[in-house]
Amino acid sequence: MLAGGIGGTSGDLLMHSIDTVKTRQQGDPHVPPKYTSLSSSYRKIFRQEGFRRGLYSGVTPAFLGSFPGTLIFFGCYEWSKRHLIDIGVHNSLAYLASGFVADLAASVVYVPSEVLKTRLQLQGRFNNPHFNSGYNYRSTLHATRTIIKEEGFAALFYGYRATLFRDLPFSALQFAFYEQEQQWAKQYVGQKDIGLGMEVLTATTAGGLAGVLTCPLDVVKTRIQTQLNPPDDAPKADASKQGSSIRPQIATERGRPSTQSVRNISTSSPATTIPKAGSVKLDTSSVFTGLKLVYKTEGLAGCFRGVGPRFVWTSVQSGTMLVLYQALLRQLEAHPLSSGDGASL
Repeated sequence: MLAGGIGGTSGDLLMHSIDTVKTRQQGDPHVPPKYTSLSSSYRKIFRQEGFRRGLYSGVTPAFLGSFPGTLIFFGCYEWSKRHLIDIGVHNSLAYLASGFVADLAASVVYVPSEVLKTRLQLQGRFNNPHFNSGYNYRSTLHATRTIIKEEGFAALFYGYRATLFRDLPFSALQFAFYEQEQQWAKQYVGQKDIGLGMEVLTATTAGGLAGVLTCPLDVVKTRIQTQLNPPDDAPKADASKQGSSIRPQIATERGRPSTQSVRNISTSSPATTIPKAGSVKLDTSSVFTGLKLVYKTEGLAGCFRGVGPRFVWTSVQSGTMLVLYQALLRQLEAHPLSSGDGASL
């Protein structure tokens, strides 16, 4: 569990700046958007706001959620995997089901931290003169207190269902692929220690392939959580009302929104594209209905928009997490205080 916590946290922190760029892209209220491509947005945030308060804003709740979340994940994964295999479940199905169960258990911890993280990422520095996000928290603690006071404790679990729809299938597929690739690698090498090169290859390809296969869920989740659809009975001729419906809430210095409208922000791993101009409005909160609408109007290409960047992100994050996990696990098992019964993937 400790090795998993360190490995998972390292992977998340390594990719945090990319996650910040994603959040700014999804929450950008400007027309035309201020944040467009990944590279230009990265440079702009770094130039205007710096590294710590810009690209790495929200890193404190990210760390506080990632470490215990991955501890829970790997603990539940190993326990579930062993139990299912012991009762006769086929290995591949056991790996798939264990990844699903483990992510569900960890979500209770990481979803609230993601809500705090994304709001602070979108805000950037306190009283940010470069970007009006609708949030203005002084710190992680101030953000937590303000959200609970003004919006209720349930607001910390905003986007919970949508997060599970994408992350549970991703985790299940990622570990099913990883376990199988590890077995193939050990058979190919002829020993348990497959070497660093094969460790990196199996970890990155498992995460990348899982990211590619869940890309349609990523596309629909991004559309649902970032598009703002005004009510059907709203007066279309009233420009001022239309403008207020698409702008994010404006926060006071205390962090309290001055309006009740909330811009939907993704609260999980980065969605790596912005919906193309003219993309169909889903007008639904159902992931399955959204999938059918995107496929019907944009075809298979629309369902896999942004698959390249998503492959890169999931490959790097998974590679970092799983390689460090295996390396630390071997070190802990070799420690004199270790019982020698530690589990290895």
